[in-house]
Amino acid sequence: MQHPILSITQLSKAYGSGPTAVTALDNVSLELQEGEIFGLLGVNGAGKTTLSSILATLHPPTSGDVLYKGVSIYKELTTYRRALGFCPQTQNLDMALTVKQNLVFAGRYFLIPEAEINERVTQLIEQLELGRYTDFGVHQLSGGNKQRLLIARALMHKPRIVILDEPTVGLDPDIRQKLWQQIRDLKKEGITVILTTHYLDEAEELADRICVLHKGKVQLLTSMKELKETHKQERLESIFLRLLTEYRREEL
Repeated sequence: MQHPILSITQLSKAYGSGPTAVTALDNVSLELQEGEIFGLLGVNGAGKTTLSSILATLHPPTSGDVLYKGVSIYKELTTYRRALGFCPQTQNLDMALTVKQNLVFAGRYFLIPEAEINERVTQLIEQLELGRYTDFGVHQLSGGNKQRLLIARALMHKPRIVILDEPTVGLDPDIRQKLWQQIRDLKKEGITVILTTHYLDEAEELADRICVLHKGKVQLLTSMKELKETHKQERLESIFLRLLTEYRREEL
């Protein structure tokens, strides 16, 4: 039996305290398998960014735990961070460095030997189709190429889990398609991809399973295949809008 690479158990996150406290995550539990693309969906304020931030170790949970291969990430934080690549929604590349220098710096951050860094940089620049931009400054890059560089940087240390937070926001359709293929390539390498997206066609095209969050709670967790079979091959956008209407009706 395949064991999960990541187990999220009864995870909650509240901001503030007392009567003004805001619950961003409410007792979230789910498991991620090695080599799957996991789509994290929900409207603004659903808890997607909070969950991604906790998994990226940017913020601690209020309660609950995250297990990497059966061990709490908070007991083996360095081990987990070495296994994790994070591509944030807000681009935070070093504007003073070139494409190659951004990647070299990322490799040094993880204490990778110089020879291996050079080999990895060459590999990723080719894989992410950044060859002609190797010595470009970040400010010279288009939005799509900046996004490719962010993904390349997240992959420098050969992580086993990659979090992609809205990786194709604002990109032209042809660039989105190329990035989609590069995300599929990550799966072929056995990398687990957590894909947070507002684009339902993106989740439909890429995700093996989807999780729909609504007001911090898991409302749906299923495979794309099962979802389409249940809803008679409807497109994900139609299914999502219907589910969202049902969730809001239940709140009344």
